[in-house]
Amino acid sequence: MRTIPTGAIAGQLKAIAAAEGIEVPEAALMLIARAAEGSMRDAQSAFDQVIAFAGQTIGVEDVSTVLGLVGRDLLFDIIEAVMDEDAPKAFALADRATESGHDLRLVCRELAGVIRDLTIISIDPPRIAEAGMGEADAARLKALASRCSREDLLRAFDVLSRAEQDIRGAAQPRFHFEMAMLRWMHL
Repeated sequence: MRTIPTGAIAGQLKAIAAAEGIEVPEAALMLIARAAEGSMRDAQSAFDQVIAFAGQTIGVEDVSTVLGLVGRDLLFDIIEAVMDEDAPKAFALADRATESGHDLRLVCRELAGVIRDLTIISIDPPRIAEAGMGEADAARLKALASRCSREDLLRAFDVLSRAEQDIRGAAQPRFHFEMAMLRWMHL
């Protein structure tokens, strides 16, 4: 089965939103498109669910809530806190993720996905278009990519992958997540 690029899916959702008079920011459409993993049908179904929940005005938080996704802003904020070696901020962001009801395994998986995007961009900058995000997110991703070496990114990917596994069977997932953030900081 052939997959459809994230940008094309977001473009179709934008056309649907315009035709139905729905206000939705590009970041929210990109989040839905990314979650659909190349399936236009899945994207349209998810968009219908978000519309049923939020009505005619949709925000990124509505999409995150309905689809159980982690917004890019939270992911980028966590990565920046780690790069800045700001443990209190990283812990506050872990609190935010937990209070928002996010499964910390999913947060680790999504963080690993951003680290993967950063690695690809550091190797082949024009491939940023494949990351499937809006202009503001792409600019933020480029800024983050300029701050780390490929070795740092590979180590971060390993830490996050291990943390996702550790969290799976943990009685206290948050503890494992916080310790993973500290390990990542001290790479």
